[in-house]
Amino acid sequence: MNALKRVFLDFFSVRVPLWLIAPVLGMTLVFGMGGGYVGARQLNPSTECPESPEVCAAFGVFWQAWNVASQNFVDSEAVDSQRMTEGAIIGMLDSLGDQGHTRFLSAEETARWTESLSGSFEGIGAYIDVREGQTVIVAPIEGSPAEAAGIRPNDIILAVDGVSTEGWTVETLVTNVRGPRGSKVVLTVLHQGETAPVDITITRDRVQVPSVTWAMLPDDIALVRLSSFSQRSASELEAALTEAQQAGAQGLIFDLRDNPGGLVNEALGVASQFLPEGSVVLQEEYRDGSRKASRTNRTGVAQDIPLVVLINANTASSSEIVSGALQEAERAELVGLPTVGTGTVLSTFALEDGSQLLLGTSQWLTPQGRLIRKQGIAPDIEVGLELDAQVITPSVVDELDPDELMERGDAQVLEAHRILTGNSASQ
Repeated sequence: MNALKRVFLDFFSVRVPLWLIAPVLGMTLVFGMGGGYVGARQLNPSTECPESPEVCAAFGVFWQAWNVASQNFVDSEAVDSQRMTEGAIIGMLDSLGDQGHTRFLSAEETARWTESLSGSFEGIGAYIDVREGQTVIVAPIEGSPAEAAGIRPNDIILAVDGVSTEGWTVETLVTNVRGPRGSKVVLTVLHQGETAPVDITITRDRVQVPSVTWAMLPDDIALVRLSSFSQRSASELEAALTEAQQAGAQGLIFDLRDNPGGLVNEALGVASQFLPEGSVVLQEEYRDGSRKASRTNRTGVAQDIPLVVLINANTASSSEIVSGALQEAERAELVGLPTVGTGTVLSTFALEDGSQLLLGTSQWLTPQGRLIRKQGIAPDIEVGLELDAQVITPSVVDELDPDELMERGDAQVLEAHRILTGNSASQ
């Protein structure tokens, strides 16, 4: 039984993308987003009921319902044993009350999830969630086809290729939106603050998730954006931090907004860039109440430079772990809005057909023992964004002069810049 990489699945408050939350659309799971992916265990099928005689007897009601539905439902073509089995498993797991974290992945979804960990995929390139029954764009991936086509954070997806998304799960959305590069998909979306939906045609492509990007803002303040905790994120961040400091950076704005999470080992590596070796980054609490601490594994390259971390309502999982650890160590001030509040650490159990159970077997806490599940990380300075604000990302910094940057209305970046420069007011 080989232990796989430990991962934090990026699920959000209601359902979450697979990663994700999921970039989806290419999907980036894991990450997802608050939970953790601990290791795979192979389960062997058994014809014997593993529970007590009472539970086994009660389970006979399930087979009674199965037979009634199979033999009497009006649409015989809709009776699909595999779909019925998967639906039963999903319903069973949802009854545990950990929706969006603990869950079932079909063999196909498992393959897509594995692909997402590599940091590239074919699709439109966006992180999504399902909230209050609505499919929502958490954020387009920087430089993706979705971003280029005009997809915005918090867009509500009303239809895909003319088919309503009402009642869809994240998995259903992924299935209908992802596809080979060069093919097209039409999303009907409602932009935040607007009343009329629009159709946006997106040409799918191979999406390389830019885990780390950075640019220099005025006054030698480096804006460093981490979009996910995927493979090589920690090493890419180290390279970016090194470049920024060599370029003369006197302060860092570390942008974790809309970051759905990712691999827990990468979270430890990221925290290691800012915290001394041996610092506690998170604690895992198990079913019996015992706890295990995970620590930084080295001393990184940004130990002393002034630091402000940006968070928002889409900051989840591993990004909550890192921001919480930096806050409690008094290494950084957090600016923005309270985070999602994910926190289930997931173990994966491989099933015989290639599907998997992602089961919450522990939960994570901050170094000081704060429970983040359903609570989130609160910023030190709460700053929201106006509906018409345009987020400042590293990709746009080089295209705009200082005055144009200030006019974009990204109050969170401007507040972080004010803190680091000591200005009395944002200009």
